[in-house]
Amino acid sequence: MGNICRSPTADGVFRTLVDQHALSDRIEIDSAGTHAYHVGEPPDSRAQTTANRRGYDLSPLRARRVDENDYAYYDYILAMDNDNLSKMLKRCPEEHQSKLQLFLDFATNASEKEVPDPYYGGPSGFERVIDMIEDASEGLLAHINKHHKVSD
Repeated sequence: MGNICRSPTADGVFRTLVDQHALSDRIEIDSAGTHAYHVGEPPDSRAQTTANRRGYDLSPLRARRVDENDYAYYDYILAMDNDNLSKMLKRCPEEHQSKLQLFLDFATNASEKEVPDPYYGGPSGFERVIDMIEDASEGLLAHINKHHKVSD
């Protein structure tokens, strides 16, 4: 939504995973929100603290809003929940709507379909979110490799 909690966490987790597999020259990663509430701001300090404890650095990231060019540029555009997915579908040109889906569609261990927004909760919410994101990130990388053969 505002690009300071879930999306930058997913960016940091997936970026680290891609780096660990030496695929950063083949996979480009970015995160954005559907609202401009926090444009230019760093990720929420609680998201950064939780990520740092697990070895992910979110500090270089700055919030931005989804741009109309993103729909044509990126191969995958993943939303954290149905509300944000709906907002993006309304703005996305029809020819690119097949790129949009929920991030947790790639999770293998999550029974939920949406990553909950931890903004108004306590530290346990950020831990739960990062657990879900780690699971979905592994599944996303496996999916990309299966369909695009990015690793040797």
